[in-house]
Amino acid sequence: MEQLGIFGGILAVLMGGAVTAAVVALGAFAMALAGGMLLAVTVTFARFRLLKLAIAAYVEWMRNVPALAHLFVIYFGLAAVGIRLSPLVAAILGLGLVGAAVLCDVFAAGLKCLHAGQREAALSVGMTPRQTLVHVLLPQMLRVTWPSLGNYTSQLLKDTSIASAIAAPEIMFFARNLVTSTFETTLIYLAAMLLYAAMVLPISWGFARAESRMENKR
Repeated sequence: MEQLGIFGGILAVLMGGAVTAAVVALGAFAMALAGGMLLAVTVTFARFRLLKLAIAAYVEWMRNVPALAHLFVIYFGLAAVGIRLSPLVAAILGLGLVGAAVLCDVFAAGLKCLHAGQREAALSVGMTPRQTLVHVLLPQMLRVTWPSLGNYTSQLLKDTSIASAIAAPEIMFFARNLVTSTFETTLIYLAAMLLYAAMVLPISWGFARAESRMENKR
């Protein structure tokens, strides 16, 4: 019973970090979704080779350098030149920039797999390029890329754990502080695992259920 009481107290402390993790994940997801879609549309339809090369270079750089390194550069590097961001903002910005590169690849692949005739047909009946993109191409692209988007979202929530390295008060930040003050290492990290699972599993199930509904509507 004593261990159970200690475990409950640990969970209560870590819940504060879970709120921060959710805020970071939501902010980074919004940034990644908007940025990834903009980059994907640009790299798919733009006619300027240099612009395409610049986006490709950005995607390769962001995807192949560890996200933690990006967070360090944003938080500590910008502070060195007088731009001071809070740990929360730096975490959202860093994970959002990395996520935009990841989703650019996902969305670009989804757009490329759509039949070119759909765009031509939409334009031929009088739709503008913007209307064609918004009402014809993007909805189909999202349907095709939905499983990958779900995987990215689940991974993003888990990746918020690295934000503790820049003192963002998320789950692992509180967990490490508790370990140094209570030495209940096993209970603390077990509680952290359970919290991450409790947050990630509903997201995975939600995306899977939405995907099955999309399939049923076809």
